[in-house]
Amino acid sequence: MGNQKTTETADWFRQYKPGVQRWVHSLLSGLMWSVVGIMLCSMTPEWLSVSPTGTAVLLGVAGLILSLVIYRFGFSRIAARNLDRISQMEGRVCVFAFQEWKSYLTILTMIILGRTLRLSPFPKQALAVLYIGIGGGLFFSSLVYYTQTVKDFGRRKELEL
Repeated sequence: MGNQKTTETADWFRQYKPGVQRWVHSLLSGLMWSVVGIMLCSMTPEWLSVSPTGTAVLLGVAGLILSLVIYRFGFSRIAARNLDRISQMEGRVCVFAFQEWKSYLTILTMIILGRTLRLSPFPKQALAVLYIGIGGGLFFSSLVYYTQTVKDFGRRKELEL
């Protein structure tokens, strides 16, 4: 009797689980990385505006260079690992599985750290370089997800088992 109740409960949850195909997971990952990257970069113009124009441009270029380094040696590798994990998914998988569960803890930690840095006496111009670096790295890495999304969407009929 208890086993039947467990099965009924599992069936009920499965019925309402928001399951989606692989290409949707890649798309959601790309969108999340793009939105966060753009949000981080969008905070920086105000911080750089208090600097002389030449200094602001140099700091912006430094942030852009940092973003390419972060993309190349950090976030693109994380995106590739996420895409490998997503490629192992079969059928319809919960929509929230586009990130590993431990990644949600990392995201929360990064939000808290970012908020702490913004409220700290850390110079905003230096913080702008860091935010452009991380934001740009996230945005560039989101392009890896979009490339895979296009490939998977084009093959979606053969991916649907």
